Amino acid sequence: MSGSYDESAGADDTMDSFWEVGNYKRAVKRVDDGHRLCNDLMGCLQERAKIEKAYGDQLTAWSKRWRQLIEKGPQYGSVERAWLAVMTEAEKVSELHQDVKNNLLNEDVEKVKNWQKEAYHKQMIGGFKEAKEAEEGFKKAQKPWAKKLKEMEAAKKTYHMACKEERLAAAREANGKTEASVTPDQQKKLHEKVDKCKQDMQKAKEKYEKSLEELSKCTPQYMECMEQVFDQCQQHEVKRLTFLKEALLDIKRHLNLTENQSYVTVYRELERTIQAISTQEDLRWFSNNHGPGMPMNWPAFEEYNPDQAAAPPKKKKPDGAPPTPSTDHVAPPGDRSSVSSYDKNQAYSAEWSDDEQPTAYSGNENGGNRNSFEDDSSTGKGVRVRALYDYDGQEQDELTFKAGDEFTKTEDEDEQGWCRGRLDSGQEGLYPANYVEPI
Repeated sequence: MSGSYDESAGADDTMDSFWEVGNYKRAVKRVDDGHRLCNDLMGCLQERAKIEKAYGDQLTAWSKRWRQLIEKGPQYGSVERAWLAVMTEAEKVSELHQDVKNNLLNEDVEKVKNWQKEAYHKQMIGGFKEAKEAEEGFKKAQKPWAKKLKEMEAAKKTYHMACKEERLAAAREANGKTEASVTPDQQKKLHEKVDKCKQDMQKAKEKYEKSLEELSKCTPQYMECMEQVFDQCQQHEVKRLTFLKEALLDIKRHLNLTENQSYVTVYRELERTIQAISTQEDLRWFSNNHGPGMPMNWPAFEEYNPDQAAAPPKKKKPDGAPPTPSTDHVAPPGDRSSVSSYDKNQAYSAEWSDDEQPTAYSGNENGGNRNSFEDDSSTGKGVRVRALYDYDGQEQDELTFKAGDEFTKTEDEDEQGWCRGRLDSGQEGLYPANYVEPI
């Protein structure tokens, strides 16, 4: 069966025709359906608004998390700015989807609700005024014709019964002529019965034809009155369909972000930032900050200065226990746990010897299936720990970290309470054992 609308569908199905008595109820029911469809449309828009809000919230959370990761990650220069611009795009698009949600709820849903209230008037006894008026109008228009139809149906039934009686009488008469047991007097009575049945049949036929003629004369007036009431229903439906067209166009305008100039601007700015990536500028920046372009205090001949105190010999750690941590610097829960402990501005250790070579960055050994900014425990043996408090290294061979930072413990605690560890940046040094906890 085709799903397309066919104006001629059901035209030959006269048994279910609008003109049959009582079949106007479908036109009346359309009033109730129209009110219900307004509720359905509002429910549909409310569900879409929830989807828009959820999507906007997810974009915001995603952007916030990755902005922190990128800012603390090793990427630098114009590529970093372009990467961060993708997060900015998400934040702005999130705002636009929140606007879509607000427009759907505050404008479109409210518009449908107000129109529904103006177009449908509830009665104290139930139902709608518009449906009741249509019902009464159809009943009034149909009543005279329905009465004539009932009379015609009774006359037709009487005529058909008379025809049946006439046929039975004629059959009895025919049988009587062939049977020897039937006397002439009985045959005469059978013949008289046939004549009487024919007369009754003729009278019933005339009455049936007359009632049908009266019904036919009444039909044009009946049709005219029914069409007038139906046209009133159509006018009400025209208002509903026209309103829905306007409402759906407003909904489309709110949903179609491609027609929103702010949406277009978001991607124009994102493309501009990406196109501004400069390979040479980024390489020059890295060279000047972490490469041959850095300044260097090259060794030079120095005269002996007796007033200058000799540097103490290198030792593992000065005597005494490590400092007691202060709870004043405890990071709030979740403050740093969701981002990498890598700090792009952290100084690399300048202390190295033939026995202590800087740990090389090994890259992501898991085929890119994890975030290399969040976990770098694959760069050597040891135990991963998390800082409970901030600690600023007092000497060059001490590590500096913030509460929530994660790094690798490479040597266990000594008798003085110090451990050796390695930051994710590759720097190694000592730190107080009671400032961290194992992960």
